[in-house]
Amino acid sequence: MPSEYPAYLASFHNGYLDKIITRLFNSLESCAICPRKCKVNRVNGIQGFCRTGLKPKVYSYMAHQGEEPPVSGAKGSGTIFFSNCNMACAYCQNYEFSQIGEGREVDFEELARFMLELQKMGCHNINLVTPTHILPQILKSLKIAIPAGLNLPLVYNTSGYELPEIIKLLDGIIDIYMPDMRYADEAAAVQYSASPGYPEYNRRAVKEMYRQVGTAQIDENGIVRRGIIIRHLVLPNNVAGTEKIMRFIAEELSRDTYISLMSQYLPYHRAGEFKAINRRLSLKEYEGAKEVMAGFGLFNGWVQESLGLERFAGVNIKSVLPNE
Repeated sequence: MPSEYPAYLASFHNGYLDKIITRLFNSLESCAICPRKCKVNRVNGIQGFCRTGLKPKVYSYMAHQGEEPPVSGAKGSGTIFFSNCNMACAYCQNYEFSQIGEGREVDFEELARFMLELQKMGCHNINLVTPTHILPQILKSLKIAIPAGLNLPLVYNTSGYELPEIIKLLDGIIDIYMPDMRYADEAAAVQYSASPGYPEYNRRAVKEMYRQVGTAQIDENGIVRRGIIIRHLVLPNNVAGTEKIMRFIAEELSRDTYISLMSQYLPYHRAGEFKAINRRLSLKEYEGAKEVMAGFGLFNGWVQESLGLERFAGVNIKSVLPNE
């Protein structure tokens, strides 16, 4: 555990947070903060693949009870659902705001206020859902919130399409990483999520996350304090490449890694355009994924007992921000 907790407090006091904010905002002038490297000037409001200019766009924020048990705990995870995404998953269950872009632009002070409100609600953490494309803006808001008393750890809840060199900058800022490992194979990543290079970027970024925070540390109250939790959504017809991903975790990270093996796949959004994913996951497929996970000696984490009924991420997200 870092000498100051959450880790970002030390980075705020020693100037590192300021340094990273400046560097990342400079990157927005010819945007290169994710693998797409669109090279548009987002500081001037130009939008690239993520359809986001300078201001962050937020769909909702809440004390969320639907995350993994040590993330939600008894009081909820202070979750901020950001609009838009640097991926384009054909089956995204949150497509209304991740793909269609529902939500409202907010300024940095308002985003800081959301963080502080979630802390006042008693939440265990600040859970940043789909933060990749607005990382500079999040850190700017964090800098505003810290002097006002923010002291909850940040959860970097990402779909995993990340530049490892950007993740490296977050060492000393993020305490809890919760990345997806979505695809093992390039062709599937391109076909279903329009994300070239996903497997390589994802593995390198996850290794860097693990280097920074290690295996999840869960306290006596069952709350994660620091570390990595990896999510893997099992897809029909083994589109995700579950065996390759579990092998990577076991051999390149640690068999002690906490994994959330998700069965919640349903053919949302544009999934009907693709025969291989235009159906629910079968019980046999999910049971097979559980066997693969166990076969690599991966026993830390969570499985879901009922297909498509228990969802950790994106449970009944209804509360759109008021227009104010």
